Amino acid sequence: MDVEHYRFELTLTDRDDRIHGRTTVAVRFTANGPRELILDLATPDGTGKGMTVGRVHTGGTPLTFDHAGDLLRVRLAEPGRTGERMEVTVEYSGEPAAGLRVGPNRYGDRTFFSDNWPNRARQWLPTVDHPYDKATSEMLVTAPAHYQVVSNGFLVEETDGPDGTRLTHWSESVPIATWLYVLGVARFAVQQVDEFDGKPIQTWVYRQDRDAGFYDFAEPTKQAMEFYSDRIGPYAYEKLANITSPATGGGMEAASAVMYHESSVTGERTVRWRNVIIHEIAHQWWGNAVTESDWDDVWLSEGFATYFTLLFIEHAYGRDEFVAGLRSSAERVFQQYAEDPGYTIVHDNLSDMSRVTSGATYQKGSWILHMLRTQLGDEAFWSGISAYYSAHVNANATTRDFRRAMEEASGRDLETFFDQWLYEGGNPRLEGWWEYDASARSVRVELRQTQQVGPTYELSVDLGIYVNGSALPATIETVDVDGRSHRFVIPVEAPPTDVTLDPRTRLLFQSDFGPREARN
Repeated sequence: MDVEHYRFELTLTDRDDRIHGRTTVAVRFTANGPRELILDLATPDGTGKGMTVGRVHTGGTPLTFDHAGDLLRVRLAEPGRTGERMEVTVEYSGEPAAGLRVGPNRYGDRTFFSDNWPNRARQWLPTVDHPYDKATSEMLVTAPAHYQVVSNGFLVEETDGPDGTRLTHWSESVPIATWLYVLGVARFAVQQVDEFDGKPIQTWVYRQDRDAGFYDFAEPTKQAMEFYSDRIGPYAYEKLANITSPATGGGMEAASAVMYHESSVTGERTVRWRNVIIHEIAHQWWGNAVTESDWDDVWLSEGFATYFTLLFIEHAYGRDEFVAGLRSSAERVFQQYAEDPGYTIVHDNLSDMSRVTSGATYQKGSWILHMLRTQLGDEAFWSGISAYYSAHVNANATTRDFRRAMEEASGRDLETFFDQWLYEGGNPRLEGWWEYDASARSVRVELRQTQQVGPTYELSVDLGIYVNGSALPATIETVDVDGRSHRFVIPVEAPPTDVTLDPRTRLLFQSDFGPREARN
């Protein structure tokens, strides 16, 4: 079965940290015969935290259920039939052990903030808590009227009740994965910053952070949205809100409502937080609009957002900052693989969700896209990117889907490239030497692949040949390295003062390479 829509109705109070929920799940059957609806919902733990289900019904008719092992199994009155739709309502309550943080922010004010990544929505919301089942949603929150409430999508209603509470209703009309559902309840300062394509850009910060927060988040949100929309495809959601939260470690890309740790507000527009903003906005395209079908392919979210952050940096701030970002990413990759040399970017039925992401997922995933771009050229790369986005926007995709899009755009077989970089552990290590042969007016080069883990790579390696101590290479020769050891002879016009590997920063590898005489 396929969940098409969730209607979350929540009541929050200042008396305690319990929530009272009523969730209506709209389901369409994709095959004949299902006799139960299975939802992820945390059961009470040893501390008493968790959710207790009081009633489940459809159209007012009670349904029997079993709630154990963090699963809610609802028995249907009769088997489902293909194409048939039904709504099931779950009424429950409890104190969340995770997923929804209830507690003080940095100013000591009481707040409620979601933190669903990667599979913690089930701690407070009955859902199919997996990336492959995207659905539209509504969030209706009744809370004390001194709070403001922010969530996904567009604001439908704010109504103050006679009992000192306020009902706030947000609606997300675009299907999204469960980790992207968001809730923020606090005393906010809210600014309508701008519009992009007729959709509001907003800032939500603590009331004490009004001036500094409005200043920090005013840029570069719109500029990044313009760049991504132009290069990838249209922005999918009804708004873009930047929101501070005590529950988020860095940034969290919730669809249309991005969360940032409360320390992000400095009033200084620091480069670090500027780059986090760019990264989380990139996620609105990668991870949010196009969502990996399974956690095994999480690089389609994190690797993409990391590289597209660098692409915007290249566009807005220049090539030098872009290259510095690539080199910093490479160092992070090598540190990761020194600790875990067999780590593969595409997982294989990952059982430990704490290992969903790593430096390799982000930074090596980013490098894989960079190497693909340099091999295919900008025209084919961007053509493939836009085709891939268009084919899977507001749906799910796999690494195989991405490979197919890039092969169609470039007309090239990319099986070897994808296999060696995504499905194998390790990274290439190149060792060797160069020497000048004056009689032949040539440079002789030896290159060996010496990595202990991973395949023997098929690589295109640039050799930069420098003369007269110049800052830029006089010549760049590209050689193919597809075995463990190679020797090359390259004609030159003048004696070189240096020969280096990869002068244009196009390839992820470690190296030990220099003049032959210096290595004897």
